[in-house]
Amino acid sequence: YGPAWLSEPVYGDQYGGPSSSELPAVAGYPNLTVPMGLVRGLPVGLSFIATKYGDAAVLGAGYAYEQRAKARVTPRYLPTADVGAGLEAAR
Repeated sequence: YGPAWLSEPVYGDQYGGPSSSELPAVAGYPNLTVPMGLVRGLPVGLSFIATKYGDAAVLGAGYAYEQRAKARVTPRYLPTADVGAGLEAAR
């Protein structure tokens, strides 16, 4: 997992790197990401991937995790963030 990238207020998200959801989407596998909590104040998610036509299984697993973990944090807008701290944490 990794923390969310920073969003620029005018241009929005500027993330161009690879995503864990790209390969399942191309292969036709259902993929669901649910909130997993915060790392250094930034949200992280947990992805569930199933085999083709496993939509019900992936939705069931995600729902069960959400009910058990109670990890959802209400979103809020931060006017600024310490980018340096985030970069150091990623190393």
